[in-house]
Amino acid sequence: MYVDSHCHLDFPELSARLDEILATMRENRVGRALCVAVTLEHFPRVLALAEAHPELFASVGVHPDQADVREPDVETLVRLAAHPKVIAIGETGLDYFRIEGDPVAVCGWQRDRFRVHVRAARATGKPLIVHTRSASDDTIAILREEGAVTVGGVMHCFTETWEVAQAALDLGFYISLSGIVTFRNAEALRDVARRVPADRLLIETDSPYLAPVPHRGRMNEPGWVRHVGEFIATLRGLDAEAIARITTDNFHRCFKVLQVEPHVE
Repeated sequence: MYVDSHCHLDFPELSARLDEILATMRENRVGRALCVAVTLEHFPRVLALAEAHPELFASVGVHPDQADVREPDVETLVRLAAHPKVIAIGETGLDYFRIEGDPVAVCGWQRDRFRVHVRAARATGKPLIVHTRSASDDTIAILREEGAVTVGGVMHCFTETWEVAQAALDLGFYISLSGIVTFRNAEALRDVARRVPADRLLIETDSPYLAPVPHRGRMNEPGWVRHVGEFIATLRGLDAEAIARITTDNFHRCFKVLQVEPHVE
């Protein structure tokens, strides 16, 4: 069985095809998926999916790219995370990629928001889902300063260097690889995929984005996380079943989910 550790099934382009998407998950032996929130406004629809489908879980958080949305506070995140199907805080982090000017001067609001999420994670004991893009130094610094090592979490859709991976691993984080690792120009990321300790490796789709080869260019979906796993298995000289087992065990340990084998055809 595989697990998709990060997807956005509440996005309209996927939720409109939910029955088909769940069927494709079963066909590909993907037994569980974590539906990740990006705003508080849309959290109810993320939670509704997790409540309606035993194979789906939810997170609560506000993405760093979302500027004109309801701002989270620790108390709100803690309250919403109390639901048993909410297994993580996030997606949170820092994203300086589209920022014009000096991000240190311009992105104070991102860093403040990130700190709120880390504090909520510590209050709940639930792991963080961290997004970082063009901001790895500040991301690692805030995780250290806010004591994120006490809760850990996952560096989602990892695209950084091995040095950044090491810093995250030292803080107790898992490294999650998406379909990007299958892309032709991703040799540096493939090096990371080979070197991450087996007990800290996760896989994801980040659906509807970043479909892996052989589906690149199409709308992504959780069933295709199998291709990510198979590709990483080849990189590491393992069989696909070994990677499926390793990453599934890691998902349940990272997110403190009871490992009950769901029925997959």
